[in-house]
Formats: sequence, C-alpha cells, structure tokens
Amino acid sequence: MNRRATLVVTGLLLISMAGCGGKPPPVVAQDPWPQLVDQWIESDLKANPSLAAYQGRHEYDGLLPDWSPAGLQAETSRLKDWRARAAAVEGSSLPEAERFERDYLLAVIDERLFWLESADWPHRNPEWYYLDPSFYLDRPYADIETRMKAYTRWASNVPAAAAQIQGNLQGPLPKSFIDIGAYTFGPLGKFLQEDVVKVFKDVGDAPAQAEFRKQNAAAAEALAALDRHLASLRATQTEQFAIGAGLFAKMLHDTERVDTPLVELERMGREDLERNLKSLADACKAFAAGKSVRQCVQKANASKVTGGDAVGYAGKLLAELKRFVQEKQIVTIPGTEEAKVKQSPPYNSQNSAYIDIPGPYEKDMPSYFNVAAPDPSWSKAKQQDYIPGKADMEFTAVHEVWPGHFLQYLHSNRSKSMIGRLYVGYAFGEGWAHYAEEMMWEEGLGNGDPEVHIGQLTNALLRNVRLLSAIGLHAGGMTLEQSRRMFLDAAFQDEGNAEQQAARGAYDPAYLNYTMGKLMIRRLRADWCATRGGADSKSCWHQFHDAFVSYGGPPIPLVRGAMMGEPAASVF
Repeated sequence: MNRRATLVVTGLLLISMAGCGGKPPPVVAQDPWPQLVDQWIESDLKANPSLAAYQGRHEYDGLLPDWSPAGLQAETSRLKDWRARAAAVEGSSLPEAERFERDYLLAVIDERLFWLESADWPHRNPEWYYLDPSFYLDRPYADIETRMKAYTRWASNVPAAAAQIQGNLQGPLPKSFIDIGAYTFGPLGKFLQEDVVKVFKDVGDAPAQAEFRKQNAAAAEALAALDRHLASLRATQTEQFAIGAGLFAKMLHDTERVDTPLVELERMGREDLERNLKSLADACKAFAAGKSVRQCVQKANASKVTGGDAVGYAGKLLAELKRFVQEKQIVTIPGTEEAKVKQSPPYNSQNSAYIDIPGPYEKDMPSYFNVAAPDPSWSKAKQQDYIPGKADMEFTAVHEVWPGHFLQYLHSNRSKSMIGRLYVGYAFGEGWAHYAEEMMWEEGLGNGDPEVHIGQLTNALLRNVRLLSAIGLHAGGMTLEQSRRMFLDAAFQDEGNAEQQAARGAYDPAYLNYTMGKLMIRRLRADWCATRGGADSKSCWHQFHDAFVSYGGPPIPLVRGAMMGEPAASVF
C-alpha cells in the first residue's frame, strides 16, 4: 500500500502532525512576504519537530509533537492564526511567484486543518500519528554515536507520546482503523527490541549504550501497551467508517483544491477504468491467447524474480530505468543523488516497496528504495506468492524512483520556494508517480512487450478501483465487501490484497489521489502541449515535465493556473 510514499506523499503524511508552536505574531503591514514565509516555516518546524528532523533540521532530533488535548488545541489555534495572517496579505499586491506561494501556503494550512479538525483524525485514526525512527538508523547525516544519542532521545519521548495516542484513541472505532494500528504499533515495538539494538551494537560508549538500552526498552514496552489498548477496543469496534459525501467533497477542496462534483469524478474514474480494462484485454490476447484475463494476469504474476532476490533485482531495475529516462530525455535529472535499495524493516513489511527520501535541509544524503522480503518462517509457497512478478516490480520501481517519487523530490528539493521544498501534496506526489507509469510505457519502456504492458495496466487498474472505492465507501454507501469484490473483479487482485486495499479505503479516503492526480496531469499536459506542437506531441513532454515538477508539490489546480495563465481550477 506504499504508506511511506503516501506519507512522504503521502507526504509523506508527515505534514499531518500536530504540536504546540505558539501563536504567530500579529499581522505587520510592512513585513515582506519572504519574511512571513520564513516565520511560518520556523513556527511550523517548532510545532512539528518530527517533520523538522526528518527534513534535516537536526536540532529537533528526538523530539515528538505534543498530541495531548492541549497540544492538539494549540496546533489548531496556531494553524487558524497563521491562515488569517497569510490570507490578510492581498494577493494582487504580490509579484506572481509570491502570489502563487501565498495560495500554496493557504492550501497547506487548509489540508492540516481538515484532517486535524474537520475529519478529527487524531481521535479516530491511528494512521494519523507518525512514529518512525528509521532515518536515525540508516541515514548517515552524522556518525553512528551521534545518531544513537538522537535515537535515544526519540525513544525517551515515545512513552509520553504513546500515552497521548492512547488517550486520544478511545472506542468505538471502525475495525479497519484498529487493524492499521495493530499492523503498525505492535510490530514497531518488536522492531525496536529485535532490530534497532543490532544497529547500534558496536557503539563503544558504555554509558551511552546503557542509556540507549534503557530508553529503547521503555519505548518498546510503551508501544506494546498501545497495541494492547487497541486490542481492547475490539470489543466495541464498528463498521461505521464513512465520512459522508459532504465531508468527502470538503476533503477534495481543502486538501487538493478540487471542486469537481463527485458524480463527475466518479464518471471519469469509471471511464479510465474501462479504457484500461480494454487495453488489458488486448494485451492478454497477445500474451496469453485463449486464456481469460484473470488467467493472463496470473501468468504474468507468475513470472517471478529469479532466485526470489527482489532486493537485488530492484537494484538492476533502477540502473536500467535511469538509463532509459536519460536516453529518452523524459525529464531532467538534477544532481547526482542516487536511490539505494535495501530490505524494508519488518514493522513496515506490509508495504511491498516504498522510497524514503531526505528532506531539503539534508545535503548529499542517500535515499532508500525499501523492498519487502517474505517472512522466512512462511511456507515456500506463501513466500513465492508474496514476491511480485517482474513486470509489476518494474512499474513499482518506475513509481517510486525513476522517474516517479525520487526524481520528483530531486526537483522539489531544489524548488526556488521553501514552501515547495517542504510540502508535497498527496495528489501531486502520487499523481505524478502514477502518471509516470503510463507515460513510461508510452515512451517505449518494454519495447511493446505485452507482459510489460500488463504490469503497467494492473497497477493502473488498482488505482482506478481505489478512486471508485474511496467515493463509494465514503459517499455512496458501498460496503467493504463490495469494494473487496471490485478489487478482485476489476483490478485482478488476489484475496489478501483485495481485502487490504478495501480496508485502506476506509481509513485513507484520500487514496483516490493516485488516479485523480494522474488524470489532472494528463489533461494539463494535453492542454499545455496543444500550443507547443500538439496535444499528443512527445517532443513537448520533456519541457512539460520539467515545468510541472519545478513547482514543488502544490495542489495540481494551482499548477494548472500558473502554467496555463488562467484561474486555478480542477480540470480533467
């Protein structure tokens, strides 16, 4: 389900975190816009120290947000005060770039307020909380002794944070919400006990080692206690997860500036689903003549990585994909950064693959393409089923690295605007990465091989069904069972993935952003290129891609307005 991508997406959902940074100073007429932006950023990093540390501001290492009732209220007040301050700056008085940045910042704040206040996620959804120490473990921003001390500080703050989360998450909660918490907090506690100790085992500072082990054990126990608390909520769990049509429409506007009626959005999603189903049927005629589409997809998925070494295979894929992007001049690759491949940590192994990218304050740090390996305790058959097919893995690598998330973040981390560097939205990040999959096939990836095309199309169908499930589950009375059936029948998922994808739709209603973002980008490309050689002219694509990713990661309607010289709007 690529949670980290959603997070980094989605942002990383890092920008969803709350804390207490204090109220901003009152509006001062003579404050220039750049100064106001700087003040916002410092206020935001202080309020969200986990975000700050992840983005490379290491004076915040080890700190966690204040998720107490007072802390949540303080964050709500801080965001509302900052929104009023930014909105008070008259847009017409600013140069074009600053006017765009003002609208971008207002969208960032509106997104935060939606999840914090309108959806009330802190009291409903365990997925809202960000507790991930991975960058202390494998990002070499400092020597290992320094990182162990930073991690120790983080671990020392986990018990209080876990208690705050427990206090906020009181029943009854939807079953799928409890499930995602169970998949996260308990395994994270075991990861601390079993894996983190190995990372720092060679640090020779005995007092520091003793303090690390003490705080690490306390953090692991706090996470285990939080896991037990969630288990206790099973007695009152419900299936009442839908946020309703009104709140769903508000989510689209507040988080992505999309105001398209839901009936229209659903219609466009179904049209894209039918387009991809037709293409899949055509590809299957060439790849598996005489077989059903499901049998064809099963045949493609059975083409596994030789020897089961998904991590090693992913490394070879990245080199090939980068070379393809360069040779086809698909988009400019800025800098020399690379994405290294490693195995996903066990607590995040439900994600088949995801990218972890350093923030804009880091310098010369590697990114990590995490690829999950099957549990060695599983049967050989189950391990083999877990390993993705080669074509599926190829488009996962396209999505996560070349030219998906990793390349997009290379550009956003170089944005002229610090707002653009720090805040990449869900539809922009996931929309671009999903758009890249189809675009790479259109550019010739796979040389017309129908098996490769099936890999691209099954990924597209998965995202099509996410869009339809999100709208159906939250605004159309769809049940989880109906969603599960749609993932089985229209996206050709196996039983386990179909169940997981349907459940994700309950606690992540915004996962329609993959297809929604892709559709907006494709329409923008056609309209922008129509005046530069033709809507379908590939000679325009490189120029379009460079222009699009230069904006950082704002709502796509804002990018459309800027690139087309027209009022911002969601156009599909």
